Amino acid sequence: MKNKKQLGIYIHIPFCVQKCVYCDFLSAPMDSKTKEKYVSALIDEIKRSALPEEKADKYCVKTIFFGGGTPSILTGDQISNILGAVRESFDVDEYAEITIECNPGTLDDEKTFAYRECKINRISIGLQSAVDAELAMLGRIHDLKAFEMSFNMARKYGFNNINIDIMSAIPGQTYESFERTLKSVVAYKPEHISAYSLIVEEGTSLSRNLDKYPELPDEETERKMYHLAEKLLGRAGYERYEISNYSKSGYECQHNLSYWDRKDYLGFGIGAASLFEEKRYSNCRDIKAYIEADGNIQLIRENIEILNLTDRIEEFMFLGLRKTAGVDERLFKKTFGRNMEEVYSEVLHKNLENGLLEKHGHNYCLSSYGLDISNTVMADFML
Repeated sequence: MKNKKQLGIYIHIPFCVQKCVYCDFLSAPMDSKTKEKYVSALIDEIKRSALPEEKADKYCVKTIFFGGGTPSILTGDQISNILGAVRESFDVDEYAEITIECNPGTLDDEKTFAYRECKINRISIGLQSAVDAELAMLGRIHDLKAFEMSFNMARKYGFNNINIDIMSAIPGQTYESFERTLKSVVAYKPEHISAYSLIVEEGTSLSRNLDKYPELPDEETERKMYHLAEKLLGRAGYERYEISNYSKSGYECQHNLSYWDRKDYLGFGIGAASLFEEKRYSNCRDIKAYIEADGNIQLIRENIEILNLTDRIEEFMFLGLRKTAGVDERLFKKTFGRNMEEVYSEVLHKNLENGLLEKHGHNYCLSSYGLDISNTVMADFML
């Protein structure tokens, strides 16, 4: 296994109890019969996607991630059966990081026990806010107490790698209420914290009814919240290793790191994207069409694209710069056979001079100010 290439697997579960007002993910409430049919089609897709022998010998699955939606809305048996199909179809490392996203209010003893039994070893719990009024306004199905019950249940069943998702720039949120959320989360001592800034996405209930919600925090307050997260979490022993992600040492999310490092990954389920041997594609987004295809890969694959050298270089830079460690010029040379300076001389020098980039040894990384306006800096690396 040591000499095999790393492969990640993402599994999309598009179901939730109710749609949150800010959510633009591919998810919706569904009846149990639809869920059963979807799981069956998903298992068929996984089995039909097993690599041919000459490729299977080269790859080992190091990370598996159940995302959604709310994967914990499925039964423990359904999750176990999906993982069984993955293990049957791919070479899964004995120590693979296997993550499941869960929402408070959907976890119970049966599910949490089932996760342990099928060797899931990382749980990501969506809290978003420790302020009940903010949770209710966002359309979350839980309050802080329900979150606490879910977190304690995960600990009770031996999970020692737990992520908590939180959100800033929520309508009506103040600097003080966000500070309360940060302090509450730190008190639970999770191994990992993802701190995202709310983006009002077009087409969401929030975007259509923005005038009916409390005011969004202004730009200055949002920036202060952003810096408060870095300060408080850093003080509590969480290292910021990516723009929105913090972890205790050794608990970085390996699955997400594989995206930022452009490792190969396969996505299963509606809307799931894949990058395999420089070919990118995604699945159809229509659940009825997906179920009717019954795992037939030819019927569900869309947007198939072979990435050229320019695409790959751009992705190497703007994905790699998301990590606080930045991008390694030696790896760039090894990967593309060219010096980073040769390709990006003007862009690198401009951003170094402007204080948006820093160079540490062989690595170029975003400065503290560069992290604040990361999208602007990354746009410079489009060739």
